[in-house]
Amino acid sequence: MSIPKSKTRLDDYRERILTGNIIVVLLRLGTPQMVAQLANIAYSVMNSLWLSLFSENAIAVPRQVFPVQMFYSAAINALNVAGTSLVSQYIGARMYGEVRRESSRILTASVVIGACISAAFFVTRPLVFTYVVSTPPEIYGYTMDYTALTSLNILLASSSMALTTVLVSAGETRLPSTISMVSVAVNSLLDPVFILGLGPFPRMGPAGSALTDTIGLSISNLLLLHVFRRRLPELMPRFARDFSPAWVKLVIRIGGPVALMSCLNSLAFMTQLRLVNAFGVNVATAYAIGFLVLDIADAALWGLSGAIAVIVGQCIGAGERRRAKEGAFKCALFVSSLVALGAGALYVVKPAIVSFFSQNPEVVSESLEFLDTILLGLPFFAFFMSGFSAARGAGRTFAATAINIGRLWLVRVGLSYVLAFPLNWGSQGVWTGIMLSNVVGASLMAIWLSTDWAKPVIANNLGGG
Repeated sequence: MSIPKSKTRLDDYRERILTGNIIVVLLRLGTPQMVAQLANIAYSVMNSLWLSLFSENAIAVPRQVFPVQMFYSAAINALNVAGTSLVSQYIGARMYGEVRRESSRILTASVVIGACISAAFFVTRPLVFTYVVSTPPEIYGYTMDYTALTSLNILLASSSMALTTVLVSAGETRLPSTISMVSVAVNSLLDPVFILGLGPFPRMGPAGSALTDTIGLSISNLLLLHVFRRRLPELMPRFARDFSPAWVKLVIRIGGPVALMSCLNSLAFMTQLRLVNAFGVNVATAYAIGFLVLDIADAALWGLSGAIAVIVGQCIGAGERRRAKEGAFKCALFVSSLVALGAGALYVVKPAIVSFFSQNPEVVSESLEFLDTILLGLPFFAFFMSGFSAARGAGRTFAATAINIGRLWLVRVGLSYVLAFPLNWGSQGVWTGIMLSNVVGASLMAIWLSTDWAKPVIANNLGGG
């Protein structure tokens, strides 16, 4: 009896993760995602450039929307965190029959929840950006146009994330990363056309940027489904109905803290954004430019940290708890070291990067003050997020979530407010609070990683009947 090719591939993925040098495994899994992340960052830079040519302050629009979109997408993020834990641990345990069932459940739940979130975001966005975020009037109209299309993008991203979660959790990172880069290439080509109105197309500004995202996400979904059909047909997800009570409880147990964290995170970011907006549109623009530069330094983090969850999950599923714990700490130190190198390099060239996006002296000055402060804490942020990724792989998200909520609300928001207003530090108080929140988060995460957290969450009785 022949062994299905897809099952052989799953065995190969599994053995490489469980037996190879942990840093080599991290780089093998994470490098394709890191390259894709670099492509996304390059796109963000060019996207910001086109927006600045449309209107300098239009750069601030995506940063206004980001925390609000995070709030509405909390349930989707939580579902995919649970999916990563379950799929990776089932593969580590060689329970391949459960992987197909999990992928179908994750996709179905993601699409249904995504459709509800998309509608809610569209209906409520005028209230949120008027009364919660308090978007500056100079860019409010652009924000409304941008978010009209973002509503649809939330639904498209929900299905794309679910499909990517299954593939990456299985150990297949190269093809999803390639698809991501194809999507970015399409966006890059279309951005100037729709933002600036080249040829017969209207001049759409930020709404044009959102439209290219719609096109790119549609292409991503089609290509991801094609990968399943050609490479892993036995894991091809279908729309499912067998959502057993045991499965729902487990997903809530794993993803519930993450959903709460995502909501509270986004509220913290919205509160912080409101503090920033209180200083006017120039500071809001500097805030957006500063985070664009930070994204460049964070490329290694967002590319490699996702691989930590897969490594930890598969090791725990296979009973290799010691390898999971040691690997998590080594990977966190490695990723934070890479981010430190990136932050150091950007510290030297930051004036040239900032002046690339703005010639306004006030915006340039605020952007440089932001980076002088935030870059110091960036390696700590990388360590914290790497540790959180390990918690995702283990399915042990409660403590990591508590740490994140504390660092955001007590330090990033609370301390920022005290420094900015009662102590009259102005915007520098906000920047200092952000930096210190990363230092506190990393310190507490290091303590948690030293505890006995590497335990499996999967069982043999999660099926639907």
